[in-house]
Amino acid sequence: MCSLLSRVFLLRSVHPVRPCPPHSPCLGLCPQCRVLRTGWDLRGRGNMLAVHFDQPGGPENLYLKEVARPSPGEGEVLLKVAASAMNRADILQRQGQYAPPPGASTILGVEASGHVAELGPGCQGHWKIGDPVMALLPGGAQAQYATVPEGFLMPIPAGLTMAQAAAIPEAWLTAFQLLHLVGNVQAGDSVLIHAGVSGVGTAAIQLTRLAGAVPLVTVGSQDKIQMAEKLGAAAGFNYKEEDFSEAAMKFTEASQIVFHMEGAGINLILDCIGGSYWEKNVNCLAVDGRWVLYGLLGGNEVNGPLLSKLLFKRGSLISSLLRSRDKKYKQMLVKTFTEQVVPHFSTESTHRLRPVVDRVYPVAEIQEAHKYMESNQNVGKIVLELPQ
Repeated sequence: MCSLLSRVFLLRSVHPVRPCPPHSPCLGLCPQCRVLRTGWDLRGRGNMLAVHFDQPGGPENLYLKEVARPSPGEGEVLLKVAASAMNRADILQRQGQYAPPPGASTILGVEASGHVAELGPGCQGHWKIGDPVMALLPGGAQAQYATVPEGFLMPIPAGLTMAQAAAIPEAWLTAFQLLHLVGNVQAGDSVLIHAGVSGVGTAAIQLTRLAGAVPLVTVGSQDKIQMAEKLGAAAGFNYKEEDFSEAAMKFTEASQIVFHMEGAGINLILDCIGGSYWEKNVNCLAVDGRWVLYGLLGGNEVNGPLLSKLLFKRGSLISSLLRSRDKKYKQMLVKTFTEQVVPHFSTESTHRLRPVVDRVYPVAEIQEAHKYMESNQNVGKIVLELPQ
């Protein structure tokens, strides 16, 4: 018997091939879980590791579980996942506040990079087995394998690592659709981006510049302002130390000639905060400005004369979510993004874009990754690496 088979047989005999119970202090580091993390499937080819929680709650509820490997359906591919980036949606889903769309996997994760492992029936021949790809998913990305509609796949730009590629799909597609499909950004517009060094924020800064508009950000520290400015932000406002609405008005008033802006105030606000920012948002909104709401990190309640203030400015309040969009919309978005934006990730582009990765965790450290995201310390994306 060869040494590898001997080792597998010994491990099968000594260590039951199942993950530790929920809330185990091992966090995937004991002998059983080490066997699973190697990628060996001792029960056959039908299983895989996935991030799991048994009931909503804190990060301590997360663990790795052996589950059935999915099979691609009509028009789908099976993706062997190399890396998956985290999003706020993962935290909300873990807390029981954000259910996945009907029919989507209940496994966490909405973006990933990896290789095409299998083609389902009805695929149109755009991809072949082994192709390196990055993908937008409605769920299921934080597992060794995931099924993806073939129209949700994008080629990985040359020169990017799997971790960098995993940081693109959800964040950059969200920023792109908020700016162009929802916010109708125009050259010369002033664009205020809340959470300016989040995954969506760092993408939105660069895409705003690419559109010929002027990106401004709100962040919580001077270091984050400096990072945002390196990415192309014209200015940053520390919401912990100043009223960002007053600072934004002063900036636009003083910079109209320099940046070719028309009038004072913000033309387009990208807002993932919601309730706690409503009054400041409308105060700095330009006449006929667009305020795009895509998150509620600051709560969902508004107490005050929002409607009269918005009416006075002739402002538009538009809400948008990407995960719940239908398949046709997402395929159109992916196609447009692939054609118009993906080439700019190339080192040869004169307007090179770059995904910002803050930290990379092995998926066995999923609890620590969630704790870090909840601490709001990250600049850019937090990425999980899956065992190969």
